[in-house]
Order: sequence, then C-alpha cells, then structure tokens
Amino acid sequence: MTWKNITLEREGQLAYVTMNRPERRNALSLEHLQELLECFRALGEDKGARVVILCGKGPAFSAGHDLSEMIDRPAEFYERLFRVCTDVMETIHALPQPVIAEVHGVATAAGCQLAAACDLVMASSEARFATPGIKIGLFCSTPMVEVSRAVGSKKAMEMLLTGEMISAEEAKAAGLVNRVVPAAELAKATKELAEKIAGYSASVLALGKRAFWRQLQLPREAAYQHTQEVMCSNARAPDAQEGMSAFLAKRAPKWTGR
Repeated sequence: MTWKNITLEREGQLAYVTMNRPERRNALSLEHLQELLECFRALGEDKGARVVILCGKGPAFSAGHDLSEMIDRPAEFYERLFRVCTDVMETIHALPQPVIAEVHGVATAAGCQLAAACDLVMASSEARFATPGIKIGLFCSTPMVEVSRAVGSKKAMEMLLTGEMISAEEAKAAGLVNRVVPAAELAKATKELAEKIAGYSASVLALGKRAFWRQLQLPREAAYQHTQEVMCSNARAPDAQEGMSAFLAKRAPKWTGR
C-alpha cells in the first residue's frame, strides 16, 4: 500500500512507519491521521512484523494537528478529526506488536500525544516535547489522555497549563521517554532495541501488551484477577512451555510465532 503522507517499509521483522510531511513538520491533518489509522490496522494483520517503529521525516517528529485546516469548519469536521485521532491512539494500544516512537526534533500537542501512545519512546538528545494548546486558546484535552497516563498528574498539569517545552532528559525523568541518545545514534539505538524485542515470542509479546493496557485501567484487585487469568492461559501456551523447557535445558528457545 502507498499513502500520500506516510510511508511503510519493512526491514526483516521490523516495520517502519514514517510520517512524511516534512514541509508541514508532520502536522496531523485529517488525511494524515486517516492514513496512519489504515496503516496501523494493516500492520495488526501482518504476522511477519514483530515490532513497529514510528518516526518522522524532516526537522520534527510531529507538530500536532494541522491548524491550517481547523479554521471556520463545521462541527462535523471537528468531531470527525478528533474521533479519527482517538482511533489512531486506540489502534496503537490494540496492536499485537510493540510500537516504538523514534522522536527527533519536536513532538508537540497531538504529536506529543502520538509519542505517548506508543509503548516505548526513544528520543534524541535534541528532542523536545510540549502540549502548548493553551497558548492558542485550544487546550490539549485529547493529548492529555495519553500524556497524563505517562507522566502523572502534576507534571502533566504543568505541561498543559504552561504549554512550555521540556527537554528529552526532562521527559525521560518524567516517564514520557524511555531512553535519550545523541541524535546521530538515534536510529541505530532504536533499531537495536526493536530487534531485541523482536527476538521474543510474538504471541507472548501480544498477550503481554494487551494485558498491560487492560490492567492499567483496573483497580488493583481487579487487575490481579485479570492478570492471574492471563498468566494461567499463558503458562499453558506452546511458547511458554517451550521457553521454560529451553531454560531448564540451557538451550535457546524455538518460538512458534503467532
């Protein structure tokens, strides 16, 4: 499949989704979001892709919604825009593959939301993050759903109420970013992390990711009940039996895939 605003490339077990509107700093127009949604849904059915890497071409990861298409539009347009944006985030959570955001430059507003929605975030030392909607009278209400779940209420409120940029290191300290590396090493470091994860059982990765996002929304008692059920099912699965047997035999496991 080919798209106007994004590209999809495969490198072995890794799938690279690249936002390709550098002249607009990868602003998330409705068309751009629809393409991301279509692409992620297709990847969910791709059994050969073990890990997805999301990145942006040009000087920015993503500058958020494309404000040029948001002036004097009917209510139906805004409803569709934010519904599709939400669908993109929910689809990332629902994908069986782990999704890694490779962030260089800025990730602001819905671009920050997009990074936060990914399972892991790798950032260059030059990356910056912000939810600056307050500065233009458009509070980052949907971005705060993902950001507040990544960084906690106090830091999220600071970002939302001030709109100020935070550095990659500050974002890492707050929990929004996993690792910060020099810009020249970002692609290599992201690939190494993705390949490490891709070497594990695809079915167990999918099971674990699904359980993680599910238990996160539950009270502690219900979370334990849910994860007990997941572990019981997981323990009987072929890859778990193979993994435990391989460990005891001191050999490398042979995963069945998904």
